[in-house]
Amino acid sequence: MKKFVLAIAAVIALAVSASAQKAELQLSYGGFTQMDATDMHDDWSGVNNAWGAVTAGLNFRVAPKFWLGPSYSFSSCTTKGGHDASHIAYHVIMLNARYEYWRNSIVKLYGHVGLGADISYLQPRHGDNYSKGYFAFQISPLGAQIDLSRNVSIFGEIGFGAQGLAQMGFRFGL
Repeated sequence: MKKFVLAIAAVIALAVSASAQKAELQLSYGGFTQMDATDMHDDWSGVNNAWGAVTAGLNFRVAPKFWLGPSYSFSSCTTKGGHDASHIAYHVIMLNARYEYWRNSIVKLYGHVGLGADISYLQPRHGDNYSKGYFAFQISPLGAQIDLSRNVSIFGEIGFGAQGLAQMGFRFGL
């Protein structure tokens, strides 16, 4: 995990030092995540689907059509069992890359890939809490961004991964 965090820090340092740098803050929600579709809960049985994932990210333009940056996503779920249910919290840290393949004055179409780690914090009802790590990813070949103003835009993506099957949100220029 240390190597991964150091790699993210190195990429951010390179991105920050790039000339003609532009940065943006991204906030989004995505439904049906990788955590729902794959076993990222230590083989627990009776796990309900999560409510989706909330993501916050910081993106840096490193080339005219290429953006790179870290993100953090949070999701959670419970097991079946009412008031005796156990809880799982998913914490996902990823490095994301976005490439704009078409644009006009208002709309941009792009693809997005993210790689990172999921730390599943498992809270069994009748036992000690513990964490497990898993590989996390996001592959969204189809994304669209619409600029509402010079510094605010909305976006939507379709793909699969820890940030959701369908993801929607806002980007704010910094």
